[in-house]
Amino acid sequence: MALSQRTTKKQVNKEKSSISLLSLTAGSFAIGMTEFVIMGLLPNVAEDLDVSISSAGQLITMYALGVAVGAPILTVLTHRIPQKKLLCLLMVLFILGNGISVFAPNYAILMAARMITALTHGTFFGVGAVVASSLVSPDKRAAAVSIMMAGLTIANIIGVPLGTFIGQHMGWRSSFGSIAIMGIIALIGILIFVPNMRQENTGSITGQITALLKPKLLLYLLIGALGNAGLFTVFTYITPLLTQITGFAEYHVTWILVLFGCGVTIGNIVGGKLADWKLMPSILGLYLTICIILTLFTFTVNSPISAVITIFLWGAASFAVFPGLQVRVMNLAQNAPALASTSSHSAGNLGNAAGAFIGGWVITHLDITSLPWVGALLVGLGLILGIGSYIAERKVQQSQKGYSI
Repeated sequence: MALSQRTTKKQVNKEKSSISLLSLTAGSFAIGMTEFVIMGLLPNVAEDLDVSISSAGQLITMYALGVAVGAPILTVLTHRIPQKKLLCLLMVLFILGNGISVFAPNYAILMAARMITALTHGTFFGVGAVVASSLVSPDKRAAAVSIMMAGLTIANIIGVPLGTFIGQHMGWRSSFGSIAIMGIIALIGILIFVPNMRQENTGSITGQITALLKPKLLLYLLIGALGNAGLFTVFTYITPLLTQITGFAEYHVTWILVLFGCGVTIGNIVGGKLADWKLMPSILGLYLTICIILTLFTFTVNSPISAVITIFLWGAASFAVFPGLQVRVMNLAQNAPALASTSSHSAGNLGNAAGAFIGGWVITHLDITSLPWVGALLVGLGLILGIGSYIAERKVQQSQKGYSI
């Protein structure tokens, strides 16, 4: 009887954890929509607000900078707020930012609204990753983080096309209205299902920053940034690459990107399980896999079928590495896991911006067909740094073990 009661209690706790994780996933889904839906609506926004396409494009650039610079600052300033309350406050701010976007009378107000939502992005994922990992046993932390982050990848498959469709048929403001509604749903889920968690002693702001400035932690933030730079060197220019070199029509690219998104989602979940199995070997193995795939893409881009297969595998491998990197960074900053997790997203966004810039340089000075192997070189540099750090760490562990014997 007692055994049956314990089994039932475990099942109930597992179900509660699953529902809590899904509430966080809903929040990341909404954030993913607001980040990427603007890309498909730039002409509509530019025409309605009477600005150029390039000016409208700055709404994307400033959002990325808001995530990269503002999120760690906001995380530091709010580090004493209980995690559930902070998640709720972030979703309220997110809803407010998208609500302002709906009624923005001019470009400046819309830019301000985008910056408000950008502040919530990195901090939500940073704190959300800590909460997600706390809801499960230690051996399932990466899988829990991958489930929470899956909302971001699913948003690219379902949310962004849906939001773009709404914006193109009902006006771009309707897209932000639908995102605000999704934010409200996520807020309700967090309020009801995410438990109040015991607040860890996070220490002073100085202590938080000191914990973040460890050389090894900064190294892994750099490794993550290099991985993202390799991804966005190619992904930013994937449409001209597929239309000019592979020979696809533009309307085919949309469906290829949906397939890429499917690979991203699958890779994210599988990557979490791999990281729970063997954290560092999985990270290094995935970086090596990405290098190989991008190198092959230099050649397969000339064949439609081979290109599509390569893109699917590339999406899966590129996003499979994220949960493991997130857990690795959190492990290295045990006194400031939320700040470290948020900084990981900031480093990733800096990598996104750097990759887009490098890709543009490659197209101008080399050739568009050079994008895949240049992306492979960037990821390869991250791999070399990761291998060097891992070997050094193993040597220290072995020497300590020998000394204790």
